[in-house]
Amino acid sequence: MQIHIIQTGYFKLDGGAMFGIVPKVLWNRLNPANENNLCNWAMRCLLLVDGNRRILIDTGIGEKQSEKFFGYYDLNGNESLELSLNAAGYEFADITDVLLTHLHFDHCGGAVRWNKDRTGYLPAFPNATYHLTEGHWNHANQPNPREKPSFLAENFMPLQEAGVLNFVKPGEYLTENIRCRVVGGHTIEMICPEISLPDKKIIYCADLIPSSHHIPLNYVMGYDIEPLKTMQEKSLLYQEVMSENALLFFEHDPVVACTSLQVNEKGQFRAGDAVTL
Repeated sequence: MQIHIIQTGYFKLDGGAMFGIVPKVLWNRLNPANENNLCNWAMRCLLLVDGNRRILIDTGIGEKQSEKFFGYYDLNGNESLELSLNAAGYEFADITDVLLTHLHFDHCGGAVRWNKDRTGYLPAFPNATYHLTEGHWNHANQPNPREKPSFLAENFMPLQEAGVLNFVKPGEYLTENIRCRVVGGHTIEMICPEISLPDKKIIYCADLIPSSHHIPLNYVMGYDIEPLKTMQEKSLLYQEVMSENALLFFEHDPVVACTSLQVNEKGQFRAGDAVTL
């Protein structure tokens, strides 16, 4: 299997929202905020070439929203989904599968594009099947008031209209090397893909652990719908990661893409050394 990190750019979110109950005096050392309390975060995806399948995990924020919408998040950086795919040697039409961890706009916005005359929308990857869980699909279409602003119908309804959706079940294998681990603390039925390589295992953490700074159990985002469940899910995952010597891949860490997991002298989990994929 070949692995390509696909950088789609950076955006800014409120530091307090990203770190929840953790005091600013602590988190500001990790990802310093600007004068508006905003921290910079990556939107980092993965492309897996597994046999004759080219599987993209998440798609970033996309390019079809209004300037006003993008202005809320201060998009920055020189990378884009298309440029990064091209740098890896692929076009949009080469992608056979898109695995959407969940349908918050910063994870699925690039899944859909404008049509030629900008009167409607089309799947951005014309030859791909799009995978997610049915429970999350139903939740995105009938969200709670707290999450509703994160679900934009134009990011995912065109996929249903085009007939390219496939619902995976929790624990299902997309290929023999990619298992769909499903968690529910951040949002209903989010997928954290487990990627098995001959010499190692990688957990694509999505928003369960958005960055290496969020490894401590109580570093939970204010966006999570069930923060205590997130802590339980992290604890369970860490037991498995430690026993299997697996790696953690971070979608939003502004600097570090992948690390091992370590336990310090106080028994607290922390990021190990950065790992190059």
